[in-house]
Amino acid sequence: MELLLHFLKDFFFAFFVAIGFASLFNTPKKVLLIAGLLGSLGHSLKFLLHDGLGFGLITATLCGTVLIGLLGIVLAHRVHTPPVVFTMPACITMIPGLFAYKTMLGFIKLTDESGLSRSPQDLENTFHYLVLTASLLFTLAIGISIGVLLFRQDSVKMLKFASRKNKA
Repeated sequence: MELLLHFLKDFFFAFFVAIGFASLFNTPKKVLLIAGLLGSLGHSLKFLLHDGLGFGLITATLCGTVLIGLLGIVLAHRVHTPPVVFTMPACITMIPGLFAYKTMLGFIKLTDESGLSRSPQDLENTFHYLVLTASLLFTLAIGISIGVLLFRQDSVKMLKFASRKNKA
């Protein structure tokens, strides 16, 4: 029951974060809800896979962004808007801000002139957070691009048309 409440809270907050960032990017009002829905679906899938089913953070993030990318392509044709308009704000909900922050704190600690606050673990932790942050950002870019790469030659409309044409 606690996992379900945490999932619903995650869905709710990710929805409004995506809408907020979509507003900052001057997204048309007609697709603000789509941006919010995609952001909450992607982030909630990431949460469900990582916290609920024990998937790795990078794998769960990739699955969430692939969902955003694929649904973004399909929904773009329904609302006649480029998919990047609502997929980018939706993916911002999954940017690894905490890990980037810990990376920067680690670098600050490593370059501290006094050297009093350094420990042997600092370099290892800083490098870990650096690699994790870079991996998650790379995963976001790959996940969002998969939909575009799959439908690069033909649009979703053309694929539907081609399947109807073959039936006739």
